Amino acid sequence: MKKSLRTPRQLLLQSLLTEARKAEGITQAELAAALGKPQSFVAKYENGERRIDVIEFADITAALGVSSADLLARLAHGTEKSSPDGKNTTGQGE
Repeated sequence: MKKSLRTPRQLLLQSLLTEARKAEGITQAELAAALGKPQSFVAKYENGERRIDVIEFADITAALGVSSADLLARLAHGTEKSSPDGKNTTGQGE
């Protein structure tokens, strides 16, 4: 299996997590504090310097108050944002 760092799906995951954090109005430092991690932890997974494991993913989504299942579904479908009619807005798969 190929490593996932810097693949399109990894980039999408980074984008989804960053988007979720910003939508909640939370800074990297605030999220890191809620996770008991340094701010660089958040910065590194958001900019692709490190991957996160499933436990870290669950902790991050819980701290953000977002559904991990929803983010995983969006990742599986390759959609960055959902439009009101449910169509893919990334242009992938069309």
